[in-house]
Amino acid sequence: MLIVNIYDEYLLYLKKRYKKQTFNNWTYNFNANILSFFKNYNLNDIDVKTIIDWENFILEKNFKNNHNKNLFGMLKKFFHYCYIYYGFDETIFLKVECFPHKIEVKKHNYYTLEEFNLFISCVEEEVYKQFFCLMFYCGTRPGEAMALKFNDIKENKISITKTIDEHGNREVGLPKTDSSIREIVIDDVLKNDLLNLKKIYQKKYNYFNDNFYIFGGIKPLASTTINRYKLKACEKAKIYPIKLHEFRHSHATLLKDLGIDLHIVSKRLGHCKPSTTLNIYQHCNKEQEKRVLNTLNSLRT
Repeated sequence: MLIVNIYDEYLLYLKKRYKKQTFNNWTYNFNANILSFFKNYNLNDIDVKTIIDWENFILEKNFKNNHNKNLFGMLKKFFHYCYIYYGFDETIFLKVECFPHKIEVKKHNYYTLEEFNLFISCVEEEVYKQFFCLMFYCGTRPGEAMALKFNDIKENKISITKTIDEHGNREVGLPKTDSSIREIVIDDVLKNDLLNLKKIYQKKYNYFNDNFYIFGGIKPLASTTINRYKLKACEKAKIYPIKLHEFRHSHATLLKDLGIDLHIVSKRLGHCKPSTTLNIYQHCNKEQEKRVLNTLNSLRT
C-alpha cells in the first residue's frame, strides 16, 4: 500500500485528537519534510536504508537539533500507526539512530529596547508599526496578534482568546494551550496608538465596527506581508533581522532586565510553567555582560 494513501487515513485519525492549530502545524511540517520524501514509496518497501536516506535528506536542510528530533518523532509515530493497522515492522527503528547532535552557535535572537527603537523608527506604515509595537511590548505570539480585533481591547487590557494559523489556510482557532487564553495589560501609549488605527480603516472602507481586525481591518494581515515590511525596515535601519516570534523573546528579555518577577512574565506570555519562560532567558544580553564585567572589574580595584 502506498504511504500517501495511508497518510490520508492518518490525517483523519490525528484530526480528532489534535487542536486545530497543532494539527495545522503538524501537517505543514509533515507534508514538507516527510511526505515529500516518502509519498511514492510502498509500505512494504520501507527498510533501514530508506529511513537513513530520509535522514540524509533532512540533514541537507540544515535544521536545528530540536527540529530534527521532532521530525524523527513524527516519523516514528506515523510508522507506529502503520504497525497497528497494517502490520509494519517497526523494529526497524531499533536499528536506526536519531539524527546526530550538532554543535549550534547561539545567535542574537532578540532586540534590546535601543535596537527596537531603531528598528521601529524605520517602519513606514502605521498598521505594521503598531503590530511590531504590540509584539515587543506585549509578548504575544504572531498568530495571536494577527487574530486580535478591536473588541478584544478592554480598558487597559487585550484579551487573547484566539490565534491564526500562519502556515495553512489562515483559519482562526483556539490558542496553543489553555494557559494561552489570557489578558495582557498594555501601556497607555500602545492602547491609544491601537485605537487610532480605527481612523485608518474608517478612511479606507468608509465605515468601521469593533469586529474589525486591529491589524488589517476586514481581513487580518498576512505573515508574508508583515515579514516584507520587517525586512525593509531592517535594511533601512541597518540592523539584523529577527524572526516574528523573536519579538516575543525580546519582550520577555525586556521584562527580565527590568526586574519583573518570572511568574508574572510567564503568565503574560501564556506559558504553562515558569520553567518554559526561563528557557528563553538562557541567552545573555549585552547589558548583562557589561554588568558582569563592571562587577568583576570593581573587585580587582
